[in-house]
Amino acid sequence: MTSLGVVQARMGSSRLPGKVLLDLAPGESVLERVCQRLGRSTALDRVIVATTRHPDDDAIERLCHRIGVDLVRGDTHDVLDRYVQAISGDPDCDVVVRVTADCPFVDPETVDSLVDTLKREGADYVSNRLPPPYRRTYPVGLDVEACTREALERAWKLAKQAHQREHVTPFLYENPDDFRIRIVDLPEDLSEHRWTVDTADDLEVARRLAKAIGPEPFGWRKVLEVVLENPGIEAPNRGHQQKLVTETDERSGSPNSADQ
Repeated sequence: MTSLGVVQARMGSSRLPGKVLLDLAPGESVLERVCQRLGRSTALDRVIVATTRHPDDDAIERLCHRIGVDLVRGDTHDVLDRYVQAISGDPDCDVVVRVTADCPFVDPETVDSLVDTLKREGADYVSNRLPPPYRRTYPVGLDVEACTREALERAWKLAKQAHQREHVTPFLYENPDDFRIRIVDLPEDLSEHRWTVDTADDLEVARRLAKAIGPEPFGWRKVLEVVLENPGIEAPNRGHQQKLVTETDERSGSPNSADQ
């Protein structure tokens, strides 16, 4: 049996268009760093990027070909369908890990821990964050979700609401009586830290962090160490809020895609 890491990515971000292919470090895009870090996970057998069929996302396909990462292309708004498409070619896949392409500091050891929890506890879905009103302890940008193939395919068959299709996993955690849900928390609350790339300010912080930390490999505790040693490094995006799962994209009138 195998575990697949699926990274959802598209160029059409409303706040920072094309952000996933912007440079995090000289010559290295945000998406490239995400794939590189996921590639260090011992729990994942393969990483797949799931993008759309929109012509703008041809650039994502070219990057994936260049760096040797598998790719699937599907519907712009039905991201859940993209995920099922991503695993459809691997009949041995039994665990799916969801990551978004705007998290360049996603942590491979955190991925390993969540997959281990999923298997050890016989859960259907494990996450280190859920949207409000649930509490989170991990910094924004270290978000990881893992679920069984069976749970994902069940959601694909039964989820009807737009946000459930666009954000992939809400059908699972919105039905806790039907799925075994586990939440992994840190002993300390670090949710004030924001290491994602959703705005220009976020990108500035991510670039500052990447430069201060230096080359891979490093874990998320190294990011925290740099932040604590350099309190001003996070100043540009301090206080920024993450979009809600049901928040509407101002351009399309549809729920804002978690690709963003």
